[in-house]
Amino acid sequence: MKAMVLERSRTRLVPVEHPDPVPGSGEIRLRVEACAVCRTDLHVVDGELEHPKLPLVPGHEIVGIVESVGLGVDATRIGRRVGVPWLGHTCGTCPYCRSDAENLCDAPLFTGYTRDGGFATHAVADAEFAFDLDPDADPVALAPLLCAGLIGWRALRKAGDGKRIGLYGFGAAAHIIAQVCVWQGREVYAFTRPGDLDAQHFALSLGAAWAGGSEEAPPVPLDAAIIFAPVGELVPAALRTVRKAGRVVCGGIHMSDIPSMPYAVLWEERELVSVANLTRQDAATFFPVARAAGVRTHTTIYPLASANEALADLRAGRLNGAAVLVP
Repeated sequence: MKAMVLERSRTRLVPVEHPDPVPGSGEIRLRVEACAVCRTDLHVVDGELEHPKLPLVPGHEIVGIVESVGLGVDATRIGRRVGVPWLGHTCGTCPYCRSDAENLCDAPLFTGYTRDGGFATHAVADAEFAFDLDPDADPVALAPLLCAGLIGWRALRKAGDGKRIGLYGFGAAAHIIAQVCVWQGREVYAFTRPGDLDAQHFALSLGAAWAGGSEEAPPVPLDAAIIFAPVGELVPAALRTVRKAGRVVCGGIHMSDIPSMPYAVLWEERELVSVANLTRQDAATFFPVARAAGVRTHTTIYPLASANEALADLRAGRLNGAAVLVP
């Protein structure tokens, strides 16, 4: 197998070649068709998420074909297209796992962080955390759904049923969830980096009712806002945009420090919540919604060997939609 490997945090990925991995008990090996590049991959590579497995193959939005299975795995899965997400394994025994909150497991493994991921030609995954996908769909189009879609969906459900939804950071997750919101009959208010007219036009092209910079106020009070950008300063800004009893959801795994803010922006029963990881139930509910809504992911394709360039473009905000690596 060929892979792009992180040997030390805050360094470039290096190409390596190894024998194809062998799946262990309860595991599958897949031939990677596509792997989207997520902002969480940046947090891992840039050292903002501590204690990754090193050396590490990043990547946790994997689409591939099952080539072989380990002990205890149904052999009929061979040949199927599957998707492998961020949550790669849970203990199944902690209080969270026993209460339908496996995303908060006390002893989890995360794909592309504490176990090798999909910036490679082949990957090994826990069979129980690999979702069957449409065999006729475009694997490049499917890949961003495995994290941007799933985490965006979890964040949207946390945001509640309000009609007016603000999305801060109009990247991979926001461009998917904006389409879901429009299909649901909601109004989307998109907030981008100040002056990023390309991203604002992109949001409007997907049906957003309004788009502007993150420093701007929307034309109406919002029922809820989701922050996908990892910028703590957006928290008080978003709280100021939501109505009384409105809710702000922080949708990322990492964020810069939230600055001091007056209590008045939280008062009147506004809520500030976060989402963490995802559950397999999130996938069971999201994929049918994505199909019904006709979600179209907008992607920029990079060859596997150009993983560093894809990460650099994402870091610099040069992408509309999602970057996807193709071996």
